[in-house]
Amino acid sequence: MHKSGFVNIIGRPNVGKSTLMNALMGERMSIITNKPQTTRHRIIGIMSGEDHQVVFSDTPGIIQDPSYKMHDMMNSFVKTTFEDGDLMLFVTEMHERYDNDDPILERLRKVQVPLFLVLNKTDLAKPEEILVKIKEWNERLNFTETIPIAALHKQNTETLFEVIMKYLPEGPIYYPKDQLTDRPERFFISEIIREKLLMNYYQEIPYACEVVVDEFKEDPDPNKNLIRIHAIIYASRKSQKNIIIGKKGAAIKKLGIDSRYAIEKFLNKKVYLELFVKVRENWRNDDNMLKNFGYKQ
Repeated sequence: MHKSGFVNIIGRPNVGKSTLMNALMGERMSIITNKPQTTRHRIIGIMSGEDHQVVFSDTPGIIQDPSYKMHDMMNSFVKTTFEDGDLMLFVTEMHERYDNDDPILERLRKVQVPLFLVLNKTDLAKPEEILVKIKEWNERLNFTETIPIAALHKQNTETLFEVIMKYLPEGPIYYPKDQLTDRPERFFISEIIREKLLMNYYQEIPYACEVVVDEFKEDPDPNKNLIRIHAIIYASRKSQKNIIIGKKGAAIKKLGIDSRYAIEKFLNKKVYLELFVKVRENWRNDDNMLKNFGYKQ
């Protein structure tokens, strides 16, 4: 018997969805920072064994009050996860609050597949607090299973995977067994650079930027083990471009060093990285730009 299915991970921004998928996959599939709206796209992670294939789907956190068309597109990625999963993992954390008429809860009440409550960051709470929170949630929604975890420390994530396997239906092989994701290397490299933007800059800057890898070439000399990467950072305003570059180019130099180090670790190869900054006014509301950046199908 071969088990397979799509396991969709949903929840608000910054509750640990990406951390959870990385922990389950044992691979660095999604970027992780302590800032909300880190994940912008739906990212698939494929875990295969001899008798199973689990397709995890990490989604952007649901944005309650979208400010740009980009936010609407991010929410549309989430909407599809309520429609195409074989299992649903609702991730929340100890101190998160939901109103009874919250749109997320309204959608969860209509879910027809097994629904798991995944209570994250429980390492920061006392056992009695965890029990109270679990009771509160199960009185509000009809969960199939409840699993408290600490995804950052991989606490109880193995148990979660075992329970997932218990409910996973019998099914075919959807992807080649050696495939880990549906995204190309370029996508993950642009995500790594965007992660470093989030870590190196403040306020609006990282949220107003998009990264595109427009050149990815392996050096023809195999002895060099070198990849040359050319990436463009798109900003919304000229003033943002100046901040990204910094005085005498100091800020973008640091961004480049941090990004190159992480990319080399990801690719396990030496990297020559060039970063350039371009301005595309109000790109977050531009249909053509959003399509080019992969937000619109």
